[in-house]
Amino acid sequence: MLKVSKLTKRFGGLTALSQIDFSVARGEILGIIGPNGAGKTTIFNVVTSMYRPDQGSILLDGADITRMKTYQICRTGVGRTFQVVKFFGALSVLDNVVAAAFCHINRREEARQEALAVLERVGLASRKDVMPRSLTIADKKHLELAKALATRPKLLLLDEIMAGLNPTETDRTIALIKTLQKEGYTIVIVEHVMQAIMALSNRIIVLNFGEKIAEGSPDEIAQNPEVVKAYLGVQYAATRNKRN
Repeated sequence: MLKVSKLTKRFGGLTALSQIDFSVARGEILGIIGPNGAGKTTIFNVVTSMYRPDQGSILLDGADITRMKTYQICRTGVGRTFQVVKFFGALSVLDNVVAAAFCHINRREEARQEALAVLERVGLASRKDVMPRSLTIADKKHLELAKALATRPKLLLLDEIMAGLNPTETDRTIALIKTLQKEGYTIVIVEHVMQAIMALSNRIIVLNFGEKIAEGSPDEIAQNPEVVKAYLGVQYAATRNKRN
């Protein structure tokens, strides 16, 4: 579904992404991991045209979206969440999702019904009339997901959707993402919560200093010496080996 080739992004003298190649198959969950500053969120920002790449191409279902505008990319079927949650502070939870639904829907009542259905799916139906600022961190993250789903994406980009969640909330979110995959969504997830990334991903790519240093199954990544050295650490690798 998604093919990224030779993706490069520079900010002045800093190369945030250098010649990044990866692809995502339809129905797959691809994980992206790496230290802070490795370029993970920059990939999402370039794919969604918040930043323009200095080099490379991005194909969605074979169509070149590299130079499209952000709203056009959204309408072609790419939805995303943000690491720092973003919402319309003057609108209720429901109206935040209604606003997202207008990506594809012109009638308010139809957009409202779509938003209600999405809120039910992510477990926020009972909170539809409250203001987003009153939500817990977990519910704010799920509101981010609800807004993305309301745009009717075929590809979901999830940026640290489990950051700050407790173990119970993390398990709930993992279950929700697995359900979305079963429903046919293709997902790329950036995450530091290793429990989540290892449980969800079919494949993982690893970034370090803007370069891709590894790609493989969760087990292959956990045993890759370069990944252990750059990111996971020997303690994580030893603990995972004991469990297996």
